[in-house]
Amino acid sequence: MPTLTSHEPATGALLWEGEVTEVNAEIAAAVAGWGAWAARPLTFRVETLRRFANVVRQRADPFADLIARETGKPLWEARTEVDAVIGKVDISVAAYAERSAQRRMDAPMGARVAVRHKPHGVLAVLGPFNFPAHLPNGHIVPALIAGNAVVFKPSEKTPAVGAFLVDCYRKAGVPAECIRLVIGGPDEGKALAGHPQIDGLLFTGSARTGLALNRQFASTPEKILALELGGNNPIVVWDVPDVQAAATIVVQSAFATAGQRCTAARRLIVEEGRHAAVIEAVAALAARLVVDHPHAEPQPFMGPVIDNVAADQLAASFLALLMRGGRVVRHLERRDPERPYLSPAIIDVTAVADRPDVELFGPVLQVIRVPDFEAAIAEANATRYGLSASLLSQTPQSYDRFWAGLRAGVINWNRPTNGAPSNAPFGGVGWSGNHRPSAFYAADYCAYPVVSNEAEQPRATIGIGLRDA
Repeated sequence: MPTLTSHEPATGALLWEGEVTEVNAEIAAAVAGWGAWAARPLTFRVETLRRFANVVRQRADPFADLIARETGKPLWEARTEVDAVIGKVDISVAAYAERSAQRRMDAPMGARVAVRHKPHGVLAVLGPFNFPAHLPNGHIVPALIAGNAVVFKPSEKTPAVGAFLVDCYRKAGVPAECIRLVIGGPDEGKALAGHPQIDGLLFTGSARTGLALNRQFASTPEKILALELGGNNPIVVWDVPDVQAAATIVVQSAFATAGQRCTAARRLIVEEGRHAAVIEAVAALAARLVVDHPHAEPQPFMGPVIDNVAADQLAASFLALLMRGGRVVRHLERRDPERPYLSPAIIDVTAVADRPDVELFGPVLQVIRVPDFEAAIAEANATRYGLSASLLSQTPQSYDRFWAGLRAGVINWNRPTNGAPSNAPFGGVGWSGNHRPSAFYAADYCAYPVVSNEAEQPRATIGIGLRDA
């Protein structure tokens, strides 16, 4: 049986090894078992998921340690991810009650109209590597509450966290047949997504994969498809009185999680002629960021990117921008050729013609200078993506124009582009998603509404169009 291994990005040490899963067997188990789970009362499913939150709480330290080791993110950040996994349960319970509540309304002739929700059945979940517990959990918990069974494939780069997460569900009492684990690489992911017996797919990952899934599912409209994809996100700094505060928000937006967030700021848009102080402040703060292994003391701001392949691709993209006319503000440095540690990099691409509209998934911030605020809005919208955008400005009228003019699912004012709250919807438009926001609105794609006209006994008349008896 082939195996999959996982190595720590920070050290290269072998962390985990497991057998590749037979996809058909996992789906068959879920198909056979989901009906009994769906038949359980909602209160039973809710209490089971609340036990899951308690299991994670009890295992928080080893869970955070595993996340830090497998992703390379600092231990403090891994702990916040575990907290988000725990908090997702109560948020999902509240969301299901609000978004999928039963309703009854009066109808003519003593009848009533009932609105209730049913689960889809067996849902596949494909998880990413950057938040390997929090992001798939954001799909899985609402899906289980709604009564679905889940077949979950974690990223092949973070299988250990996926296996740990599934073990927590099962220890809490989620039936084993209703939370299945697929270990494997792209081939297993394709087999899971294309399997005829799944009733839907919930995906978080790259736009390239999302586009392929969208094409694949075009011929199966009966299956739900929720896509949470990436972004080429702008942060606009305009007329700010506190340059240091603005620089802090920019750095948080661009370099948290080593830039490996779908909501990370990729493009810093500033006013020509008034840009120098902002760029200098951002560069000075970025230079102070500690980049180190997850358990270093004092704790680093960021760790390595996920692997050497990602580091090589980012270095190649940075060099390509430089060769096309970019001006380096801070170089993308790699201190160890054997490990994927990258320094936070900044490059002015104002002079780069036909700038690539791509998501550079790492610590690379591109600076673009524009002459006026309308040009800033146009530049912010100059992307096929539409996930997150932020304006740093002291002028409410500017924010009103920015909010009205931007095409994105998350539009912030004087806040980072990242760090979206779980008690609100989350998602984007364009290449960032397919109008199925997750987080609080995940309840919308985990169950479908059923409308019933009901009466306790048949009563009917035909008042027009009958001949006399």
